[in-house]
Amino acid sequence: MPHQPVPPAKRSFARSLRRDMTEAEDRLWHELRDRRLDRIKFRRQVPVGKYIADFVCLEAGLIIEIDGSQHADSDSDRIRGVELKAMGFRVLRFWNEDVLRDLNAVCDTIIAYARDASLQPWR
Repeated sequence: MPHQPVPPAKRSFARSLRRDMTEAEDRLWHELRDRRLDRIKFRRQVPVGKYIADFVCLEAGLIIEIDGSQHADSDSDRIRGVELKAMGFRVLRFWNEDVLRDLNAVCDTIIAYARDASLQPWR
């Protein structure tokens, strides 16, 4: 995945998202940061193409998205997923509630997907 320059406005927006994470994103970031989760390198609120991904593991080509109820049956999320997949990423989505209720299961799932490139997301 070649590096592409990020426009200043998008870089600034990503920074603001890093400052204003949701509670679920913040809790998950606490587990992902500094290679805490099984020594896997993650970055947060990263510009990827025309999107900003919640969390990215570039080595595994894995994007983690944490969604609220506004994302249920979202056509724009489906389109986003197709475009990110075309760029070589797998997009793993969790509901905010999943992260807040069962963080261990979410982390176990992320480890499995980061370690096994043949696994494909379910939604």
